[in-house]
Amino acid sequence: MGSNIKLTSAALHPKQHPLPPIMTDDAHPASKKARITLPLRSQLFINNEWVDAKSGKTFDTVNPVDETTILSVQEAGKEDVDMAVSAAKAAFQSWKNTDAGKRRDLLLRLADLVKEHQKRLAEVESMDNGKPTHVAHDVDLGFVIECFKYYAGWADKVGGKVISTTSGTSSKFCFTFHEPIGVVGAIIPWNFPLLMLAWKLGPALAMGCTVVMKLSEKTPLSGLLMCDLIKEAGFPPGVVNVVNGHGPTTGDFIARHPDIRKVAFTGSSAVGHKIVEAAGQTNLKKVTLELGGKSPMIICKDADLDQAATACHIGLFVNMGQCCCASSRIFVHEDIHDKFVAKVVAMAKRLRTQGDVTSETDVPICDLGPQVDKIQFDKVLGYIEAGKAEGAKVAVGGGRLGTKGYFVQPTVFTEVQDTMKIAREEIFGPVMQLLKFKTLEEAIDRANSTHYGLAAGICTRDVGTALAAARKLEAGTVWINCYDDFDMAAPFGGFKTSGWGREKGEYALENYTEVKCVMMPVDSRN
Repeated sequence: MGSNIKLTSAALHPKQHPLPPIMTDDAHPASKKARITLPLRSQLFINNEWVDAKSGKTFDTVNPVDETTILSVQEAGKEDVDMAVSAAKAAFQSWKNTDAGKRRDLLLRLADLVKEHQKRLAEVESMDNGKPTHVAHDVDLGFVIECFKYYAGWADKVGGKVISTTSGTSSKFCFTFHEPIGVVGAIIPWNFPLLMLAWKLGPALAMGCTVVMKLSEKTPLSGLLMCDLIKEAGFPPGVVNVVNGHGPTTGDFIARHPDIRKVAFTGSSAVGHKIVEAAGQTNLKKVTLELGGKSPMIICKDADLDQAATACHIGLFVNMGQCCCASSRIFVHEDIHDKFVAKVVAMAKRLRTQGDVTSETDVPICDLGPQVDKIQFDKVLGYIEAGKAEGAKVAVGGGRLGTKGYFVQPTVFTEVQDTMKIAREEIFGPVMQLLKFKTLEEAIDRANSTHYGLAAGICTRDVGTALAAARKLEAGTVWINCYDDFDMAAPFGGFKTSGWGREKGEYALENYTEVKCVMMPVDSRN
């Protein structure tokens, strides 16, 4: 995800059969010789135990590289969600009163366990999601470890404030507590399964909340592996509960549950509206939403074209374009348009997508994997055909890659107009749109002409131009001369229909706390 990602460094193709468990030493002093394994799991994780779904229903999770079924996973129904929420509710009273230093140490222990099992987690993430193994290992898991460590640091540092009142200052004492909100329902997407799990768990656990998390039905396997590590780290029963299932059923049960006090959702804007509606029909639970985008990138005529091309390339093609903040609308000044197009097309052509063999290692390596499943594959190809039909020009790519797996050619469209479908709707695939502009004011107006507002970017060597544009662009994040440069301390979230609230950084903590105000007179018995 970061702007320093190297996209050409290791193998993609995950093994097509259940992977052998990795063994590691147990770090608990009382059991130095104990060893844990991470087998593939298909059950529900409730109250620190693996349990079967009450209904017996299952669904398949598929390897997008070769379209084979990896595993049948159990699907949580209402009764299972009720059981998970009951476990979380029962655990909350003791967990919220657990010493903050203890919560800190458990998160640090979890980060260490993720590091120990990083290779295994990356292999399963790649197998279930399709992203290259080296990206899952170096980028996704690297950020997961950083996330748990970062929020471990906050666990014992969040307190209230002493308030200077506007009247009777000398005779009143007013202060606040920041208290954990309660049971949190977390619903995460499939594009960054482990990273989104960490973004939700880190601040929630640090603040003393308990969690019921629904994994994506498209990519549940790596998240289920994490449950063994959560238990091994020493989190008490009921603090973290993980269920599998589909959004309209399992997700809806979570959103409506009266004992859940807050829902954290990452996904599409359309589903975000449904989450809000469901949450409002029960207990008016707090909701945070990290939703879709159609993010603009403006390339000014004074931009360093190599730097700008790299930023746009990373911003669009990272994770096969399956990124909510992808730089999918690129506005290029007409004076440098042709030179810029030549650079981004050349970079797209160099992407390896199904495993080229390097002369140094003879190991199949890949920069882009397949789309996550057939639904996404067909959707992306449909957008490509719509772009062609509306008159956009395909500079490179423009179709399916190969005959097996959900691979889409890295595609660059030129001569794109603002009214075209590919310029208005979120594609969520490796499809870049290039649009010309004459003046910066025009480009900013066009960039803001969308109901989305997740991210934006501008490339220019003039710092005044960059900062002025950053103020005018309607987006939760603005990148200057880079893109997808993430840091755990930097908040992330959207304007308009791209969401409510912020994730990452100190800003995320308020999502999981309530503010209690306490007032008392200051009197004396003397």
